[in-house]
Amino acid sequence: TFQLFTDGITNKLIGCYVGDLTDDVVLVRIYGNKTELLVDRDEEVKSFRVLQAHGCAPQLYCTFNNGLCYEFMQGEALDPEHVCNPDIFRLIARQLAKIHTIHAHNGWIPKSNLWLKMGKYFSLIPTEFTDEEVNKRFLSDIPSPQVLQEEMAWMKERLSNLGSPVVLCHNDLLCKNIIYNKKRG
Repeated sequence: TFQLFTDGITNKLIGCYVGDLTDDVVLVRIYGNKTELLVDRDEEVKSFRVLQAHGCAPQLYCTFNNGLCYEFMQGEALDPEHVCNPDIFRLIARQLAKIHTIHAHNGWIPKSNLWLKMGKYFSLIPTEFTDEEVNKRFLSDIPSPQVLQEEMAWMKERLSNLGSPVVLCHNDLLCKNIIYNKKRG
């Protein structure tokens, strides 16, 4: 049986299981169109494996050219109102703290890719839109690329000098990417 999950923003997520037994579900994630422009898929898989080895992610079964296949986690994909619940946000904070303490795994050490990723975002900023109304709103409501570049340079200068440690992070922490299993807490 196949079940399409519709909570994702960029990827297609399909649950696969035999008959009606949803105890043993395999998820197949097919990457969204052009998401490789923003996401380094090799680094994502390395992070996935490290998180899984430390009990912070499901088991990764395989990868393929345009996606991956992994274990289904029983529970509920969260909404913004869930993460406002003190009982739940404390659990989230505890898991994030655990992730942030992982320093290396099998020789792989997390490295900062903040400025590289920001550079990728900047390279994808449109200069104009064909729809006149959208373009007018874009030009009036969004800071110019020059202003954004200046802000990024300001942030890079200030943040790079803080000496903050580089830690492993999720890189896509949307509410729907957090699975809460009430029975297991």
